[in-house]
Order: sequence, then C-alpha cells, then structure tokens
Amino acid sequence: MTTFTPELTVGEIAAKQPGTVRVFEKYRIDFCCGGKIPLEEACAKSGLDTAAVLEEIETAAAAPPADTTDWQNADLDRLIDHIIETHHGYMKIALPRVEQMLAKVASKHGDRLPPLGAVYGPMKEELDGHLYKEEMVLFPLIRGLIRAQRTGSAAPTSHCGGVRNPLRVMLMEHDSAGDALVRLREMTGGYTVPEGACNTFRALYHELEEMEADLHRHIHLENNILFPRAIALEG
Repeated sequence: MTTFTPELTVGEIAAKQPGTVRVFEKYRIDFCCGGKIPLEEACAKSGLDTAAVLEEIETAAAAPPADTTDWQNADLDRLIDHIIETHHGYMKIALPRVEQMLAKVASKHGDRLPPLGAVYGPMKEELDGHLYKEEMVLFPLIRGLIRAQRTGSAAPTSHCGGVRNPLRVMLMEHDSAGDALVRLREMTGGYTVPEGACNTFRALYHELEEMEADLHRHIHLENNILFPRAIALEG
C-alpha cells in the first residue's frame, strides 16, 4: 500500500495514485502547473488541515479510480496516444465551441458577463499553437527516442537540440494556461451563474469549468509523468 506523507509534492502524489486527483480538485489544489510544492505547503497556502487532507488522499487512493491505467509505467507510446486522443481531441472541439458560446452570451448579456474574452481569446490562441507543436514537434521527437531505445540505435537528431528545449517551451505555455484558468475562475466567482441567467449563459460557465478540469488532468499527465520520463529516456 502506498504511504503518502506531507513532504511529498502534490504532483508526485497525483502521479503515484490518479485517484487522489479527486481530492485536489475538491480543494482547488493545483496538481499540474503548481504541483512541484510539498503537500503541507499547498495545504498551508489554502488554509487546510494537512492531516485531514492526507486522510482523504489515503481514502481516495484506496478507491478504484475512473482510469485504472498506471501511466507511470505504461508504454510511452500508449501515453502519448492517450493524450492526443483524449485531451487534444477534447480541446480541438471545446476551444472553438466555447469561443462561439462566449461571443453569443457577450452579444446578448454583455452587461452581466465579465470580460472573459480578454483572457479566453489569448488562451485559446496559445493552446491552438501548443497542441500543434506537441503533435508535430515534441511527440514525434519523444517517439524517436522510444524507437532508439527499443532498437539500440542512436538517439534521433533534432533542430531543437534535444528534448529539453521543446519541453521548456511547453512547460512555460502550461504555466500560461494555468494562470489564465485561475483568472477565469476568479472573474466568474468560481463559475457562479448570475441569478436569472439564460441556459446559454449557464452552459458557457459549465463548459469553461469542464475545460478547466480537463486541462488540469492533461497538464498533469505531461508535467508530472510524460515529460520526466522523456528526459530520463534521453538520459
């Protein structure tokens, strides 16, 4: 049985046992971009009782997770496929859909809607490019490292100068997306729909919150599992 301690980072806990993500989401503890800090520090920042949170983490870890895949040890090719099919696939549909919904609500209820477009627009533009760069540059580079390891051949050469350089860019863009998500949540009061809001208004806030949850899980898989394993592979 896995033993969790206050000294473990939030990202390490989430990577070791995916079921614990439910606890972090409940308390709005950042387990992706901000996952490098110890649990006790994350709890202190949020005014939470570390012992109580640890108890919930142990309970969540013992429960069967929705995704039972051990991504820490799964084939890296399979992890990349999962990220593309599950998270990239979702974002390619959700990003333009939310953009259209936001424009519709702004045109009809601009007096009640916070200026979300000023944050969402740049975030969408950056994420569109981010997904493309991962699929066209980073992921093929990692797959090349996987093939080299399997065949015993030399690691592939790249104009990027190795996997660390594109990873550095991806991490910065993850941080940027994380900051945008924080601002969107703050601007909407935690996605609290105004009284008497229409169904489209409600749907917009729901879609934004769903996008936040998916991005957190997406970034977690990359920051805490895929990227460290890719660096170790290049070794």
